[in-house]
Amino acid sequence: MTNKRWIAVGLAVVIFVVSLIIPATVKQIVGEKEKEPANFLKDFVGGGTDIKVLEDGNPKSRIAVIDVSGVIMDQQVSPFGIDGYNHGRTLENLEKIKEDESIKAILLRINSPGGGVYESAELSDKIIEVKETRDIPVYTVMESMAASGGYYIAANSDKIFAQTETITGSIGVIMQGFNVTGLMDKLGVEDRTIKSGNLKDLGSTTRENTEEELQVMQNLVDNMYERFVDTIEMGREMSREEIYKIADGRIYDGGQALENGLVDELGYYQTAIKGLKEDYSLENSQVIYFGKPELNLFGQPLLKIKQSFSDQLSPLPDININELAPKLMYIYKGV
Repeated sequence: MTNKRWIAVGLAVVIFVVSLIIPATVKQIVGEKEKEPANFLKDFVGGGTDIKVLEDGNPKSRIAVIDVSGVIMDQQVSPFGIDGYNHGRTLENLEKIKEDESIKAILLRINSPGGGVYESAELSDKIIEVKETRDIPVYTVMESMAASGGYYIAANSDKIFAQTETITGSIGVIMQGFNVTGLMDKLGVEDRTIKSGNLKDLGSTTRENTEEELQVMQNLVDNMYERFVDTIEMGREMSREEIYKIADGRIYDGGQALENGLVDELGYYQTAIKGLKEDYSLENSQVIYFGKPELNLFGQPLLKIKQSFSDQLSPLPDININELAPKLMYIYKGV
């Protein structure tokens, strides 16, 4: 290993040791109630839910802004993982909104290509739950992209805004995999899978898929697609025939989405927040932001160390060796 890599490894070990020692030390000196190391480390470096006031106003009448930025997946997030989408934190924030009587409306700000079928559905259901329980409006403003699962979670909004440059649509489901049998043959590698049934290794990458297997996977994709159409039909008040005509997986810019009934109005964040205030007599409301946590003076250098360490050990960060089977996704994977 190079000196740089040894230094990165050493710093990573120091961080791990510090995360274990500090909670016990504080407990002994201060007499603080015991915390889990992960929670304490989050406090130490900065983190948790960061609620900011974006616009002053009546604190008893507030509009909550929620960001959905990045791929909608339930990934393990470290105390340093403040970039991208955090599924657990987003659901927790929505639960807090559901219990907060001062919040009178929600504005979703989406910049996402979509994500997992399960996570997209879970987030969409949570938004609907909060909306119906509190009887409050939900508006959505799409930024550069709100495609596939990003559109799925927007579909039940009372009003959707996009800009002409916004990429949206990509309505559909995808299940991708690869086949390495040709490479295995060249290398003299043989697949020796032992299974209890013909379909147990469905979607295997180490052999050709049978027609029966392909049909089983196609049925899964078709079922998920129909649920996507259900969501749009309920949220946009469009007929299934109208949806089928535009839901072939293609993407649209904001202007095309407006023409096809996928969005209601062209505009940026300020247009959406202004429209929400005017439509629901919330002109004097305070606007708050349930956003990403900020790292403090301890957390910022530790994040840089963590990123440097990850870069050294992961020259191919987009390849996940743990994904042994294709996943059902509401996602746009274009350029």
